[in-house]
Amino acid sequence: MSKLVLSHQEISDIQSLLKDIISRYNSVENPDFIKESCLYAQELPWRIREFINDFRLTEDNLGTCIISGYPIDDSKIGLTPSHWKWKADALHTLEEQILLVLYGSLLGEVFGWSTQQDGYIVHDIFPIKSHEDEQLGSGSAQTLWWHNEDAFHPYRADYVIFLCLRNPDEIATTIGNLNVEELNQEQIQVLFEPYFYIRPDESHLEKNESEIRRQSRENNEGHLINLAYEKINKMNSSSGDKISVLFGSPQSPYLRLDPYFMDQLKDNKEAQIAFHTLVRAIDANIEPIVLQPGDYCLIDNYRVVHGRNPFKANYDGKDRWLKRVNITKDLRKSRDSRATSTSRIIL
Repeated sequence: MSKLVLSHQEISDIQSLLKDIISRYNSVENPDFIKESCLYAQELPWRIREFINDFRLTEDNLGTCIISGYPIDDSKIGLTPSHWKWKADALHTLEEQILLVLYGSLLGEVFGWSTQQDGYIVHDIFPIKSHEDEQLGSGSAQTLWWHNEDAFHPYRADYVIFLCLRNPDEIATTIGNLNVEELNQEQIQVLFEPYFYIRPDESHLEKNESEIRRQSRENNEGHLINLAYEKINKMNSSSGDKISVLFGSPQSPYLRLDPYFMDQLKDNKEAQIAFHTLVRAIDANIEPIVLQPGDYCLIDNYRVVHGRNPFKANYDGKDRWLKRVNITKDLRKSRDSRATSTSRIIL
């Protein structure tokens, strides 16, 4: 995996840029900041822009890279929150979140989901007590099974970036890719066919919406959110449109997988055997990555799966804490699911 370690001068230049942005915007969710983020991103140091551009254009790497060394003041960011719904850290971690969006803007357009974390663009990942045994980033006791982010959705991210703010127990993020040579040509051909279906993951379900937003759904925006949850519920209760789990080039295929939310193919033994072979091949390539505070981990969501090892959460304000942002290379493809052409939230 390629890694760029920031120099002292690069850190100083980044902090100067962030100071200028913060003088204009006090929220990373501000639509004007999101619109201008691609312009600010061009003011980042050249070596960073070159590194991310190479990652974006070159697919002979492992689909993951890290930019490390940005200083995190553990006391300034405050305690690991107990829930994402209050956004209590919004100002304490503003510069780190802004840098997350700037890095994302060098890959494409950042976006969010109306059905995930109340429609915020920057997501929090830390353990929540009531989610301990759930298949969620906010779970802890259970393995978070490897997957492509939001694999069920046609408008899923091209890239995902994780920022590590805190990880004192060195809990591993798991990363895996496919060595296509472990599949035969017949299996590859089957996996390129639309025989499979992926249900929405737990993070998009209505039960995980905050009480704060649930109580405010009477307005027009609430009506749109209701429709968005209806779409998710329909996807979760019916077979829907079937998809292929491999696409692109047969010699170096892209992935669309979330095995935990995929059912057995009882009527297609050949496809089910090929799928099991694919899963085993990726299982064999799963590796742990222990992110450190200040690490920004860039993941190609078409080429790499990710998950998390189980751990014991202490809920003492010092648990593992990541931020995440989704990036698309083509915002226009989701226009039928966004309220306006400038909106970054998929309904």
